[in-house]
Amino acid sequence: MIKLTVNGIAVEVIDGATYLDAANAAGVHIPTLCYHPRLPSHGVCRMCLVQVEGQSRAQPACITKASAGDVVDTASADLQRFRDQDAQWLLARHPNDCMRCEVNGSCRLQNLVSENQWEDRWEKIPIGSVTHPEHRLSDHTSPSIWRDLSKCVECGLCVEACGPHGQQQYVIGFAERGSDRLPVTVFDRPLADTGCISCGQCTQACPVGALIETPHWHQVLHTLAQRRRISAVQVAPATRVAIGEEFGMAPGTVSTGKMISALRQLGFDYVFDSNFGADLTIMEEATELLERRKTPNAGNAKLPLFTSCCPGWVNWVEINRPDLLLHLSTTKSPQQMHGALTKRGAFAGSLGPAFAAGQTEPYVVSVMPCTAKKDEAVRPGVSGDIDHVVTTRELARMIKARGIAFHALPDDGAFDHPLGASTGAAQIFAASGGVMEAMVRTAAHLLGMEQALPLEWQPLRGVDQSVKSAQIPGIGRVAICNGIAAAQRMLQTEAWREQFIAIEVMACAGGCLGGGGEPKSMDPLVLEKRMRAVYAIDQQAPLRRSHENREVQALYAGQLQAPGSARARALLHTSYAARRSTRLLLMRFLDCVDRRDGAGAAALCHPDATWSTASPFGDIRGAANIRALIDTRLPARKYGPDYARHRMASAADTESLDVITPDGGRCAFRLAVQHTPQDGESPLVITSLERLP
Repeated sequence: MIKLTVNGIAVEVIDGATYLDAANAAGVHIPTLCYHPRLPSHGVCRMCLVQVEGQSRAQPACITKASAGDVVDTASADLQRFRDQDAQWLLARHPNDCMRCEVNGSCRLQNLVSENQWEDRWEKIPIGSVTHPEHRLSDHTSPSIWRDLSKCVECGLCVEACGPHGQQQYVIGFAERGSDRLPVTVFDRPLADTGCISCGQCTQACPVGALIETPHWHQVLHTLAQRRRISAVQVAPATRVAIGEEFGMAPGTVSTGKMISALRQLGFDYVFDSNFGADLTIMEEATELLERRKTPNAGNAKLPLFTSCCPGWVNWVEINRPDLLLHLSTTKSPQQMHGALTKRGAFAGSLGPAFAAGQTEPYVVSVMPCTAKKDEAVRPGVSGDIDHVVTTRELARMIKARGIAFHALPDDGAFDHPLGASTGAAQIFAASGGVMEAMVRTAAHLLGMEQALPLEWQPLRGVDQSVKSAQIPGIGRVAICNGIAAAQRMLQTEAWREQFIAIEVMACAGGCLGGGGEPKSMDPLVLEKRMRAVYAIDQQAPLRRSHENREVQALYAGQLQAPGSARARALLHTSYAARRSTRLLLMRFLDCVDRRDGAGAAALCHPDATWSTASPFGDIRGAANIRALIDTRLPARKYGPDYARHRMASAADTESLDVITPDGGRCAFRLAVQHTPQDGESPLVITSLERLP
């Protein structure tokens, strides 16, 4: 330990601590823009400069190590003048649209300007460059993440979050030099056309509004205000232990009751728990694991089984390692299972004659800690089951926009039924290792070993980016990868194929509680605090195993028959495809047909494409005619329990174009495709689509 003084306050810190650490220990605030407690610091913004007695030059507090006996001044007149000049440069390059910005009220630059009462005195400095003109600084191509580099302060945190000390995806990096320097995507491509997995850690790190989750909360509020549709919302387990932070509560505060009360005040007719879907996921996934164990590596179902409830991880596999798709569990995520049941289960049929007849459906929203859930909700085969996904941060904006006093809300809000009951096993889905721990609990029950194995598996818990494992008696060795970087390290060798029977991967460190849509926090221990709250809920739950959920039991006794049944597979399982593949193009086209989206289908086709329908409609030539057929000549789509989709006969065979039709039949397709230059891009489009007998 070393002793020093900060602004006259004596403080003791560990050896190796920075001046910023010392100031925090002394309760002294030093302004920062480029500092993040869970990422390396580079002293870029210079806002944190401090003066140290005996040194001629000011030092950046975030990267300079403190020494014993140092006398540090953080607020001298010289420092204040420098920060004012630094702020003028930033403000001159920043758009003055704070009132309309998505991060209004939670922007670190805005907060600094407000705290210091800095005036915007300089003339505006043009942004962009010849290589990156101003009109190219915005990118809204991704369903999960928006980029607006006109607001960028060049802190570099997004580069770190995506780079070597974060997710190791390297989608974002700096281009150009000097005042033209900007963080851009690989080869300057639109974000949707890169290897981005939509994890959203860049939005977590961004101190301003240059990187945000694709905003949907405005549309949700608009739809709720119209009151034209019955509405239902589901809430993820990680949201209830983090939403309070947006209203000044301590990290890890469990705000379930207040959150439910707020959702009702926002206008939702039904408030459900995503944990119900998590319990259902465990029933299907544990059954799938044991089925694969009976016939290991036979056919298109391989061991070890990888979990599939993290969409960032699924995106990574489809983009980078499609050879692993046969190892992915085919179970949908809790969000998509819940959405399918809300729209196409008995609940929808109970809402009235029009719902039971398949003429309409409820409006379904999910509140998630994850930006990749927005991407997941529009995947072929599940799109439409969730109308909009909002993050935890977006829910906070909705509550604030409606003037709801979150602190004053009652704590007794309760979820609706029949899709609101859950167990402690579902709650720990919020933490890295939780899915595996929950699956082990139910797999042990299915094997008749429930009383012989413990409920809790401490070796699988924690928030550090690493691979953890445990030997489960009677089941085998299992592993969890805490963060996509940890998964990549594990996959660098082939040892995992023989070592483990099941592997959980969460793309974000800490799991969902560290997701890209959670509240931003400068607390270095925020993930640990949220995790403790998650496990406390599990410990206090009256039921702690997914198979003990009585509403899940009733669902299987009625509509679904049994885990892994044909009915369960049709409603609760999904398919995968390598990105930019013919199989994915077919899946997207059939999804548009199922939803009667003629424009979407036509956009996937060459203008002169041919669709041989093998039906009385015959051969349809031209994208315009394909659109007209889908929009005007096909029977109107059904909603609710009668809505059926095309499904891939093989969930993960990257070569298979065999399809199960909505009526339960089976057919195959033959596609011809080509790359078509379009606005500087070269998307893959269908030139010929033929249905085979």
